[in-house]
Amino acid sequence: MRRYDWLKEIRRLDPERDHLRIYRITATLEFPWDMARALELALYRTYAVPSIGRLLAETAELTDRTQKRYDDTALLLDAVVEHGFDGTKGRAAIRRINQMHRSYDISDDDMRYVLCTFVVVPKRWIDRYGWRRLSDHETHAMATYYATLGRHMGITDIPRTYEEFAHCLDSYEEAHFGWDEGARRVSDATLDLMAGWYGPLAPVVRGASMALLDDSLIAAFRYRPPRPVVRTVVRTALRLRSRAVRLMPPRRTPHYARQNPEIKGYPNGFRITELGTFPGRRTGTCPVPHPEGRGPSTATGGAGTESSA
Repeated sequence: MRRYDWLKEIRRLDPERDHLRIYRITATLEFPWDMARALELALYRTYAVPSIGRLLAETAELTDRTQKRYDDTALLLDAVVEHGFDGTKGRAAIRRINQMHRSYDISDDDMRYVLCTFVVVPKRWIDRYGWRRLSDHETHAMATYYATLGRHMGITDIPRTYEEFAHCLDSYEEAHFGWDEGARRVSDATLDLMAGWYGPLAPVVRGASMALLDDSLIAAFRYRPPRPVVRTVVRTALRLRSRAVRLMPPRRTPHYARQNPEIKGYPNGFRITELGTFPGRRTGTCPVPHPEGRGPSTATGGAGTESSA
């Protein structure tokens, strides 16, 4: 295979009909590392909306059990990418997301905003730091993929195009980003978790992570702005990485999030039905807010399905 063969395959597909196939190629073959980083940033952005960040702080899941919440969220979303909306394991993952959030009073607007981050943040990240920009086919397919996920989660008034997703995200952040003490605790715990993966390099990695936050996030969490030279060094390093990746041969085997070294909580495998939190047993949530029952979902019935890493 040659470097652009997957892109040629994508362009032969229909972004509406084949959105799952296209998104799977993009996320697991063309940009698995970038997609993981972008989705981390997408979920992190949601903390800056006080109604979301405050709820996550009140549950204590993202401050007291940060690694587990990271693992479970990544694995549940990953199962849908790998197995599809109609596959047994994909349906079980959506069911778990819906089951976890039916006890929480979360607005349709907040749920829609979270969905928008999954579309817009990866597009912007990859266009800036990926080894190539996303094609129109990929952008269209990604918007269709997450619109489909949103319908399964019962989210209402879902944007139809990438441009609509981007407008929704930008306008919502402009109107709602702001300070909340609980959200700041969630932000600190998340940054500490990610930096902690790198042992003695943790302070450097935390500083690098801060350098990737835009001014609106820095202001919302009341962090001290990174020095311009630090931002320049970090962003230049990512662009140099993209040039190196461009020279590599294309990936032949899909790389799913469950294979990422950052997933640390399930060395012996996992069951989809046991991921996440069980509010009946203890208070908790995960970073994809959704109260089951706000809209119809095609993935709420039936028994859960086992899955192993």
